[in-house]
Amino acid sequence: MQSNVFAYILSLIAPNKIRFWAKIAVFAGLLAYIGHVLWQQPFDWVVVQRQWRTVDDPACWAMALLLLTPINWGFEALKWQLLIRRVEPVSLADAYQGVLAGLTLGFALPAQLGDTTGRVLSLRSAGRGAAVGASLVSGGMQFYVALVAGGLAWWQYLRVVPDRQTATSAWLLGLVLALSALGIVFGLVRRPLLQGLANRPRLRRWSGYWTIAVAYSNAELAKALVAATLRYAVFAGQFYLALRLTGIVLPVDLAVSGIGLVFLVKTITPAFNLLSDLGVREAAALWVFAPAGLPAPVLLTATLTLWLVNVLLPVLTGLLWVWRLKLTTA
Repeated sequence: MQSNVFAYILSLIAPNKIRFWAKIAVFAGLLAYIGHVLWQQPFDWVVVQRQWRTVDDPACWAMALLLLTPINWGFEALKWQLLIRRVEPVSLADAYQGVLAGLTLGFALPAQLGDTTGRVLSLRSAGRGAAVGASLVSGGMQFYVALVAGGLAWWQYLRVVPDRQTATSAWLLGLVLALSALGIVFGLVRRPLLQGLANRPRLRRWSGYWTIAVAYSNAELAKALVAATLRYAVFAGQFYLALRLTGIVLPVDLAVSGIGLVFLVKTITPAFNLLSDLGVREAAALWVFAPAGLPAPVLLTATLTLWLVNVLLPVLTGLLWVWRLKLTTA
């Protein structure tokens, strides 16, 4: 769920060495936190198996989790189809293939680069710059939905878990809500703002990547935003199903706010690729659900299950489309 648009902005304002070491620091911190938790609660498969035996109808939870996976990426493909029409009209099936190809490339390459590359190379037209811009808009929309939902989740989480109410948490909540409001302002002034940036000599050579955002009508952006919101709802539901599959039953308010908060952390945390992205969700879930007293091995099993179903399986499916990209672009 990380956003291509914010990675692109970072590439403009931060040198490569700074971005590299920043990611190293974040990733090391995540691993250190997970290691600290596991040191206190060693991973024990006996605990996980005991928990699984308490689940009623595990096959139903597993089937529901699996069935939502193509729907999840289907909404992403629909969003991509709606946005790429300005460059090249594509069918929903072709858009789906491009999304899976990008997901697979993002597994080995830096996630933002791989995702954009797979989508752009799936197109037949030569409008690569505009297609990259459409990918930035698509990623930015998904980021914004996660940001708004995460802000609401953070607000609810602080009510459900009063021990987490600190000056820092209040400041972070205010920051997220302010950024959400800025997103609305940006949507209202995007045309004059982006046109002004395109006229600046130092930025003119990059303008082909973002000026496509000026061409979209409000109706087109609204439809894409609805698709992004529906996709968010689907993968949030998948997280809940993964928790239930591993025998984790939480109060509804804690489950909903906790899931939203985990996805917020996952969205704003940089990762090298989808493999290193795996640790972000785990570390966030351990911290968010710590007040519930859940066994760390069980919670890690739930998040790993979600990653396997929602990321690894689509990545393996996308290998077919990556192979076709190699054939057509050789």
